[in-house]
Amino acid sequence: MEQRPAIKTALPRHRYQVGDHSATVLGDVDSDDPHAYRWILALVPMGSQEPSLYVCAQQAAPERVSAGAYDLRVVSDAITDVVDTADRWGDLDTFSEQALDLACQVLGLRQEMVVKLM
Repeated sequence: MEQRPAIKTALPRHRYQVGDHSATVLGDVDSDDPHAYRWILALVPMGSQEPSLYVCAQQAAPERVSAGAYDLRVVSDAITDVVDTADRWGDLDTFSEQALDLACQVLGLRQEMVVKLM
């Protein structure tokens, strides 16, 4: 996954179990990336050490800033794309709900139960 976030440090804000995946929403992200992250959802398959998918709320690109402060970007082996730009992605709960929904869509986990752990 070429465009995965280069996270140096981050603090977990929420944790979920989604079928056989664990999901963690990270805040206070320090990264070597050119992106300024507000939140990152990392989804890790059971038995793996590395996330298979990220959903990121990052500072919007200059050409999209009129639509909102944050880009919502999905990063996986199959896709790396900004799917929306809006101010609302700066809110932890709004981001978490949408990021989980997107992750379930991309990975085909729509039928799996989402359990909030933290």
